[in-house]
Amino acid sequence: MTARSLPALSPVQVRVLLAAAALSSSVSLVLELMLITQASYLLGDHALATGVVVGTFLAAMGLGAWVSQFLATGPDPGLALLQWFLGVELALAPLCLLAPLGLFALFRLGGPVWLGLVVFTVLVGALGGMEVPLLTRLLECGQQLRVALARVLALDYLGALVGALLFPLVLLPWLGLLPTAGLLALMPLVSCVVIVAVFPVGRLWRRSIAVAVPVVALAGLGLVPLGDRIEDGLYEDPVVGRIQSRHQRIVLTRRRDDLRLFLDGQLQFSSLDEYRYHEALVHPAMAWHGRPVRVLLLGAGDGLALREVLRWPAVRQVDVLELDPAMVRLAREQPFLRRLNGASLEDARARLVIGDAFERVRQLRGTYDVIIADFPDPATPALARLYSVTFYGRLLRRLAPDGLLVTQASTPFFSPRVLASIQATLAELRLTTRPYGVDVPSFGPWGFVMAHRGPPRPAPAVLPFQGRWIDQGQLDRLFPLSRDLALPPGERVLPNRLHRPVLADYQRQGRWREN
Repeated sequence: MTARSLPALSPVQVRVLLAAAALSSSVSLVLELMLITQASYLLGDHALATGVVVGTFLAAMGLGAWVSQFLATGPDPGLALLQWFLGVELALAPLCLLAPLGLFALFRLGGPVWLGLVVFTVLVGALGGMEVPLLTRLLECGQQLRVALARVLALDYLGALVGALLFPLVLLPWLGLLPTAGLLALMPLVSCVVIVAVFPVGRLWRRSIAVAVPVVALAGLGLVPLGDRIEDGLYEDPVVGRIQSRHQRIVLTRRRDDLRLFLDGQLQFSSLDEYRYHEALVHPAMAWHGRPVRVLLLGAGDGLALREVLRWPAVRQVDVLELDPAMVRLAREQPFLRRLNGASLEDARARLVIGDAFERVRQLRGTYDVIIADFPDPATPALARLYSVTFYGRLLRRLAPDGLLVTQASTPFFSPRVLASIQATLAELRLTTRPYGVDVPSFGPWGFVMAHRGPPRPAPAVLPFQGRWIDQGQLDRLFPLSRDLALPPGERVLPNRLHRPVLADYQRQGRWREN
């Protein structure tokens, strides 16, 4: 790098450099959020992924800022500073392409995904850390340090805010991970194009940038099919549908008559045996009530639990509270899934409510005879809050005096503390609880907890139909939960609370926790 003189910066050049800093900060922040989202999807530990990426990113920014002091140290460093700044921008572009694709490839090959996550985060953070001091020194050539630093930091933080909002609200739901990566890769190149256009001394870089733009654009276009091929390899059966919503990654696979739904890589059901799970989830509570007229379904946007609820002739209204509208659209439009759920979401008795159940239940009116919670396993604090004392207290306000509440409770064989903690949580509200389980071949033993006010109910009503698995005999044999699915004698668990989401830990521990 030479130390030739750089003419005094014009107002236009200053504005271009500040805009480039804001755009670069936004790109870096979006890429950081992408790495968190992807690591959570692949590895299933959102809290750890967030800690690793955020902590490593900030430390790497400090490293980059420290390294920047050794760059462009000559007596007249203006041009060298500009060249280093352009170099950092150009280096950021391929990282936007390679980081998400690299994590997918590492996971597909069984490689060290966590190590890859750290390496990519260090590289992105170090480049981001170099930009602010380089740009501050460059602007200092034409204005006071305090003014230059204030302007650079203000635009840098503003860009980070824009990126933090764009990713969850626009980029992720509308483009998905890999198309977003392709778009991000072009943004630093756009900055470089504008910079060399307004800086005559930047003409030496124009040929390199002119080559880089179409190369990165073509690579971005090829990123999506390549990513799809890698993702296809993560599943045993052919992928027939994939949707990236704001909330989750939805993947459908199918082999002959076996349709499987995955959310963030976790199996939710197989069409071959889902009836066992959904009949066990719905019908015991409905039968112990006898004549449920008004029912609340939480989650269950796939329409399968709703299909079972609508089999009860006394039912007049079912409110389905679902977080993700993309899941509902899939359940309505995907032909095989629509046949599986019996087009239940189109039934006149069903009323769809979109929103976060934790907040929306407080806005519901009236009470329900039966409330059915069909949430994913409480593997993260965000999911664990839907199994908390606070949330169950809100549900209790919507439960009729003689009503029943039932929730899925993970697999009691592999995670017995989850079911026991859910019982303890409901008991905090002075509810009578009854755990039970069913064997679902795709999952193994699966647990549920039914709860109500007052003493134990004597007996269920006669089923008005016979299901594929459920019948009167199965109802009579549901209780009690077998001994090998319960906690060992003497072991105690804590109720799950918002300020102490123990369920997330119990879900990760499994049966073989080390003492």
